[in-house]
Amino acid sequence: MPLDGRSVYLNRELSWLEFNKRVLEEARDPDNPLAERLNFLSIVSSNLDEFFMIRVAALHDQVQVGFRQKDPSGLTPAAQLDAMSEMTHEMVKRQYSTFNRALIPALEKENVRLLRPDQLDARQLEHLSRLFDEEIFPVLTPMAIDASHPFPLIANRTINLIVRIDSDEPVKPAGKKTKKQKPDYKFAVVQIPNVLSRIERLPSAPDESAFILLEDIVRIHLSKLFSGVRLGASACFRIMRNADLDIDEEEAADLLSEIESQLKQRQWGEVIRLEAERGLDAQILSFLMRSFGITEKAVYEIRGPLDLTFAGRLRKALVKPEHFYEPFAPQPNPHLSAAADLFAVLRERDVFLHHPYESFDPVVRLIQTAAHDPEVLAIKQTLYRVSGTSPIIQALAQAAENGKQVFVLVELKARFDEENNIVWAKRLEKAGCHVIYGLMGLKTHSKITLIVRREGGGIRRYVHLGTGNYNDITAKIYTDMAILTSREAYGRDATDFFNMISGYSLPLHLRRIVTAPRWLKNDTLEKIRRETAHARNGKAAGIIAKVNALVDTDIIDALYEASAAGVSIDLIVRGICCLRPGIKDLSEHIRVRSLIGRYLEHSRIFYYYNDGNEEIYLSSADWMPRNLERRIEILFPVEDQEARNRVKRVLEVELLDTDRAWLMHANGSYAKVDRRRFPAMDSQNQLMEDALFAAGVKQNAPYEMDRYIPRTTADHEKYDSSIE
Repeated sequence: MPLDGRSVYLNRELSWLEFNKRVLEEARDPDNPLAERLNFLSIVSSNLDEFFMIRVAALHDQVQVGFRQKDPSGLTPAAQLDAMSEMTHEMVKRQYSTFNRALIPALEKENVRLLRPDQLDARQLEHLSRLFDEEIFPVLTPMAIDASHPFPLIANRTINLIVRIDSDEPVKPAGKKTKKQKPDYKFAVVQIPNVLSRIERLPSAPDESAFILLEDIVRIHLSKLFSGVRLGASACFRIMRNADLDIDEEEAADLLSEIESQLKQRQWGEVIRLEAERGLDAQILSFLMRSFGITEKAVYEIRGPLDLTFAGRLRKALVKPEHFYEPFAPQPNPHLSAAADLFAVLRERDVFLHHPYESFDPVVRLIQTAAHDPEVLAIKQTLYRVSGTSPIIQALAQAAENGKQVFVLVELKARFDEENNIVWAKRLEKAGCHVIYGLMGLKTHSKITLIVRREGGGIRRYVHLGTGNYNDITAKIYTDMAILTSREAYGRDATDFFNMISGYSLPLHLRRIVTAPRWLKNDTLEKIRRETAHARNGKAAGIIAKVNALVDTDIIDALYEASAAGVSIDLIVRGICCLRPGIKDLSEHIRVRSLIGRYLEHSRIFYYYNDGNEEIYLSSADWMPRNLERRIEILFPVEDQEARNRVKRVLEVELLDTDRAWLMHANGSYAKVDRRRFPAMDSQNQLMEDALFAAGVKQNAPYEMDRYIPRTTADHEKYDSSIE
């Protein structure tokens, strides 16, 4: 469907960069506490690293093999790389402008200083000299580069210091018939070791905190590393390599061994980005570009320290409460006290959990209880990303050691968690668990646990279904939802699901749970088309979807069709959104907002008005081809009335948000809500207040929402005028 020469779809890579720009704006926002601004800046850097290593690298691969097919937005891989290069260069400039002009001065006002070598006093220089001799020098390995010492392999994302070694021999003047001789330059490289702290605290006044970066300490003492030679210019640099694993699952006899082998290669993939200090010596830059085989587009000259992920560590020097978000501890669920018999509660009712507003402890406690309960016969669980000291892994291992049947699917292909998951898989196998490493050609991204317990002469199944990972650490910073239930239909579905992924069983249908890749996409399209039919028949029709990303063109087309029929559609999309909202006769009834705040919005919620017979679903899946077609995912209905009310409450609050919300334009750009037109609302703060009230900590009751009513045309016009 053309649109004045443009595609009706936005490019997914450029949309992701728009998301990272929104995160960067949180670092720039002076209304945010200083420590949190530093953290947002660190997140921007980490996000960009992963983007280059995976997304940019993939497009480089396509260009190298001559792939010229256009994506749904109408861009070839080469055109995408050009557009992305322009956006990322501008983003990096803005990132360092934020660091140098906003955050460093703000830190200095609080007597926290990040010093350069030329700012050190005699006492600090003496301290660093001792530190270098005693702790840093023994760890460093200077590597010469000449005819007998080839250019060393530079590890991915490490900071390195390159030094030009100038010849002591004078350059002979050229004769009339002799070409002018070039200076005889040699080079050496020193990797700044990751095993040492990147930031060193310096001696300073009692009311001051002073720091210096490790690379600057090494730079000060280069003469100790290279004695007897004349040192020329030096500069720090850092590279990004292609880090996407190329796993041939059909040929791999042992998936575990294949992934372990590929992980060793991740450090040595093709270089796709070079970061270097701004103003570095021309000979050094030319030498690095030749050595890495890159063009000027891949070079990012940095006005400041490389790799701003260290900015988050400066938070530790800040001590005032106003430098941080107001402390909030995840609250206990009112139905699950610390002394509650979890199985007894779940026999009587479903329990809805909303993290991090509510504690993740009941999930951990459920697995731990099951591990030791003599009546529990079996535990089955899927694991995608778990914490480094996961209590759930320990409980599963204990359950197996206690003689229970324990089945665990550990997804080894969870990007950048592969190594961690391999360690846990081996630990579980050693304890006696039945472990599989995922399914060929598919990632298992679903979040589901089944506990089988002997009760009253029979068995009862307890099920946990969630939108987020079984990770007790990220459960404190990611927003996710889950249902704990002992309903028979859910238990039977969970049994069929695990039989499906562990063996050759393929049920014709499930009772409540909808799975991808077999059914989920078609089920979603049917529900959207049902709303379309209601609207065409003159009935009220509405859809609310909250996802991390919206990319699938079939879903987008169905939403466009629904909008054209008059369906009111609100989309809460944290990251990538390839749909263009607000276009007359195409998407004028679609509104898209993104929420960026102290917590990472991660839950997936789907609401369909359905002519007043509201349907509410939670899912592990986003509206992306990879989730709907290449992953094992689940979607499940919320049937308990209290849980339904709570999910609707969350949607209502998030649609009223004025402080964290960014509203999307048809061209893919975003703007903050005009706060002058609406009552102030920070949805995350409000949901914290709700959790405190439910736990009995606060007495001011939040308002209750009874039913969502689709918006009118007047509401749409009010929305359109609310963008700043």
